Amino acid sequence: MGPKLPDSVEGLRAAGNQSFRSGQYPEASALYGRALRLLQARGSSDPEEESILYSNRAACHLKDGNCTDCIKDCTSALALVPFSMKPLLRRASAFEALERYPLAYVDYRTVLQIDNSVMLALEGVSRMTRALIDSLGPEWRLKLPAIPVVPISAQKRWNSLPSEKHKETAKNKSKETAAMKNRVPSAGDVERARVLKEEGNELVKKGNHKKAIEKYSESLLFSNLESATYSNRALCHLVLKQYKEAVKDCTAALKLDEKNVKAFYRRAQAYKALKDYKSSLADISSLLQIEPRNGPAHKLQQEVNQNLK
Repeated sequence: MGPKLPDSVEGLRAAGNQSFRSGQYPEASALYGRALRLLQARGSSDPEEESILYSNRAACHLKDGNCTDCIKDCTSALALVPFSMKPLLRRASAFEALERYPLAYVDYRTVLQIDNSVMLALEGVSRMTRALIDSLGPEWRLKLPAIPVVPISAQKRWNSLPSEKHKETAKNKSKETAAMKNRVPSAGDVERARVLKEEGNELVKKGNHKKAIEKYSESLLFSNLESATYSNRALCHLVLKQYKEAVKDCTAALKLDEKNVKAFYRRAQAYKALKDYKSSLADISSLLQIEPRNGPAHKLQQEVNQNLK
């Protein structure tokens, strides 16, 4: 006779989590299913808990290669709590494994509307773009299903989980660094990066800086060798008041081109906003050595000096 199973939803979920961590995916799936049935039998509505259980069971299906049931459970989870990132990512992976690339692309892009730094989604969009170009040709974007617009309320919901988000972002950044090191893009990758950068530039002209960040991020996945792509993304971060991200992008731009005037100027702006006036002045000084008559730089220098008084 086996060990007695927990008799609460919370206990069954915890037992399922333990089985999942141990690699016992069928057992974990059964425990999540039992927890779902118990929760539904209660009759009281708890959509958050129910959605998590569907999403967790979907993860088990995905690990076992059961992509069809993974998609079903993710769809159930999303019906309960729309625009949840984990079920979107899991469903995208299942669609990708089944070679249903347009649907995978839509889910990956939806995740990027919620958080444009999620590396799994950025890499997924990159893979799906390649696959869709190969299968549908240059007009592939016209043949995609509609990408849902994520409401601001959903974005705020995920942004209100700072510890989780920061942990995930740190993990994503380390993955990005590892993936980009020693990567030599092909001629095709360079061309795709150029096209995506131009699409980002057009979005900037239209004032859609959040979407432009997505385009620049996609471009950098194909080729991370162009300084202007980083400095252009930094401009978007500045407009969105994401000053630390702007500093990072400008620093990356300057590693590729030590005379990138826009990168010096935008990093100086970001440092000023962060009240790091000494670093701001240092960047302005470097810029003026390259372009001594740069009017905006002189004006910014005066503003920063006033803050130091």
